Amino acid sequence: QVQLVESGGGLVQPGGSLRLSCAASGFTLDNYAIGWFRQAPGKEREGVSCSSSSNSITYYAAFVKGRFTISRDNAKNTVYLQMNSLKPEDTAVYYCAALPPRGISVQAMCATRTGRFWGQGTQVTVSS
Repeated sequence: QVQLVESGGGLVQPGGSLRLSCAASGFTLDNYAIGWFRQAPGKEREGVSCSSSSNSITYYAAFVKGRFTISRDNAKNTVYLQMNSLKPEDTAVYYCAALPPRGISVQAMCATRTGRFWGQGTQVTVSS
């Protein structure tokens, strides 16, 4: 059974850090582009960061550039999103997604919110 399971969300104060994990099962991530997306209440889902299958090409949305880092551990079949300097506006449900190679850029993957497999999401709340 193909599955992506996010974890690591929670409540954090402004300026704090969290590391989200996305564990894959039923398929191997190393052949897939991966992405992190988020959806705040009343807003559309938006791309946060996307990475090529080799992790050699990464894209970050402007609102997280310099604060978030996407990475993967193929041995653990897991993707990560390190989030630093968190702001209240980062509050959202965060989702990971995987996409097999289909000739679109990671920027397009994020911009069009494209994924073959999706996780169920993990809540991140930034509040004092």
